Amino acid sequence: MSRIMLVDDEESILKSLRRLLRSVPCTCGSKAFTLEVEAFTSAREALQRARDEDFDLFVSDYRMPEMDGIEFLKAAKEIRPDAARLILSGYADLNALIRAVNEVGIERFIGKPWNDYELVAAIGQALAHRDLMLENRQLANLVRLEMGDTTPEQLEAERLEHLEPGITQVNWGPDGSVLLDPDTGRE
Repeated sequence: MSRIMLVDDEESILKSLRRLLRSVPCTCGSKAFTLEVEAFTSAREALQRARDEDFDLFVSDYRMPEMDGIEFLKAAKEIRPDAARLILSGYADLNALIRAVNEVGIERFIGKPWNDYELVAAIGQALAHRDLMLENRQLANLVRLEMGDTTPEQLEAERLEHLEPGITQVNWGPDGSVLLDPDTGRE
């Protein structure tokens, strides 16, 4: 099951996307994806949900009132770095496209109105690319283990650090105690 988050300030767009993703099979090559879709008209509510639940793909409108799609996807990337990201937009701005690629690493910039089959194909390709990247990371970790370049504990620390940046950092006090809040010095 692949979890997808849709974010657009227009409810009618979200309804159309949900209907499309229920009715058209999502595939890439021979791989078929079963989709679980959540939709939000508020980027802030969507980010809160992303903090609570894991998502494989974020699809965002570019122009929204609370924050633009690039800001949203940048924040989503910090929360879920392994998730794929797509932007839908009826606004063709080359600078926005360059910013989306450079700052967020989007998989695709798709224009509105979209072609249903091209959009579903782009979603399938983004999910397949994400799966391939995760598989490559696992294989690289196995090779590092077999070559003795790292220990299982180091790999686990790297995995945790990737999920929650800073989690493996310990702030020590001058007396050897662990500081929970390094700014205030509280233990």
